[in-house]
Amino acid sequence: MQRAGDVSEYVAFIAKGILRSYSIDDKGNEHIVQFATETYWLGDSASLTTGAPSQFFIQALEDSELLLLDRQGHEKGMSVPVYAEGFRMGVLRHTAAKDRRILAVLSSSAEERYLEFQQTYPSIVTRVPQFMLASYLGISPETLSRIRKNLSRPKRGRRRGASSPGDKNQSR
Repeated sequence: MQRAGDVSEYVAFIAKGILRSYSIDDKGNEHIVQFATETYWLGDSASLTTGAPSQFFIQALEDSELLLLDRQGHEKGMSVPVYAEGFRMGVLRHTAAKDRRILAVLSSSAEERYLEFQQTYPSIVTRVPQFMLASYLGISPETLSRIRKNLSRPKRGRRRGASSPGDKNQSR
């Protein structure tokens, strides 16, 4: 749908499906910035409005139905109160999610980030491959696999030293 280095031509409203926005670093590693599902907007607004090349790839992860608006269509839509309000609410929702994610990366363990993501976006956990979820969380697929394995064990069966957020004050 979009390649890094190209100028973004559209903003997309997702009616059905799931998309991801990601970048690829100099070593060839993918870094997922965002997943977007039904009723979310996705696009590189900076590229769309300035004409600068995008830093992001955007890809559909499953069959999707999208409303694509070019810059002119988006600007016309902003003069329609219902459209403008819907877009504004989407931007606010995205900004709040981005702020929570930044704080989590700075202050939470990998397990805590996974649990928060699982609680906040339960449908995404089941819709994306594990390696993509790991990329979004900033951990390796192996670490995510270990976290999932530890969480699936009964508390008594967990390895010594492995703990969940609720275990901090419990003696063994």
